[in-house]
Amino acid sequence: MDVASRGCLILHSYIVVPKPWKGNLIAARPYCSSIFITSLSTVLVRCDAGNATQQESWTSILQRVDLELAAGNETQALSLLETANLKGFGQAAQVPQRLYSLADLRLNDIDTSRFLSPVDTTLGNVQRNLQIAAALGGIVIWQALQPSQIQVLSALVALLLVSGIDLVVYNGGVQALLLDTIGRITSEKYKNRVAQHEAGHFLVAYLLGILPKDYTLSSLDAYLKEGSLSVQAGTRFVDTKFQEEVNSGKLSAGSLNKYSCIALAGVSTEYLLYGLAEGGLADIQQLDGLMRSLNFTQMKADSQVRWAVLNTVTILRRHKNILLKLASAMLSNKSVGECIELIECELQGAVDI
Repeated sequence: MDVASRGCLILHSYIVVPKPWKGNLIAARPYCSSIFITSLSTVLVRCDAGNATQQESWTSILQRVDLELAAGNETQALSLLETANLKGFGQAAQVPQRLYSLADLRLNDIDTSRFLSPVDTTLGNVQRNLQIAAALGGIVIWQALQPSQIQVLSALVALLLVSGIDLVVYNGGVQALLLDTIGRITSEKYKNRVAQHEAGHFLVAYLLGILPKDYTLSSLDAYLKEGSLSVQAGTRFVDTKFQEEVNSGKLSAGSLNKYSCIALAGVSTEYLLYGLAEGGLADIQQLDGLMRSLNFTQMKADSQVRWAVLNTVTILRRHKNILLKLASAMLSNKSVGECIELIECELQGAVDI
């Protein structure tokens, strides 16, 4: 999507979705996610004393929400949440949807060039450091063992063979898992950035009325829990209504708006906290794929993206403190219910949601 293009998008009640598109609400660094369920008895947040009874009620309901999500009962989990009288769920104040130019975004201190084409330079630096370390290690081994030319050639062939198998069979998943794991160990910035990226998806979805289902922050966790090598980090959502609309061939304007904001929430978070987004290319590609499946012109797609960018950044700016606390909770593997309780406690007394 070329954000430099000009144009407007007036959405009708429903938009016809071509049948070949098989999307769902998954926001990921490259792909999808796994689940963490822990006890709400260890929740880190504390609401005001005057809200103790209300918090106790939330805790009971959110414990059941976690259990239903763990059992795969998404409809029941959503129903429980809707009866909990929560302040923030689906209550985010949003900017009016109209034609926004790049000048409008700049007036709101948003430079789209710094987060609509993300490149993960943090992980790239980790990869380069590993390559340097491997080269130095090879030199040390060469000097210590003095291998023959045949031994060196055999080692190179074996390395290329293993790399080729990983690329062909696992689409580079093994290398990605190793790189992500080492990156999390050696780079605190990388680990925090991934958590904050996913917290952005989680928070925006919740405030727009989409229940997060589960999340993962590392390739290793995803592999251990789901046996998948195609997952780095991501958040999944209870998107039954969205799927029903897609399957019916009609996507409502409301669903498209929510999907657009959730997809852009990760890169918007990185832009807000660091001034530049590095992860989230898959999120943008997924959103671009949806726009193409809807047969949007470039002008319509750009208009939708500009509004979503402004709306998402505005929400995240308003709740920056909650965003940071949520990322910390997710780093501690808190359950979806615990994360929701944290959000709700932080929203107590807030004037604008």
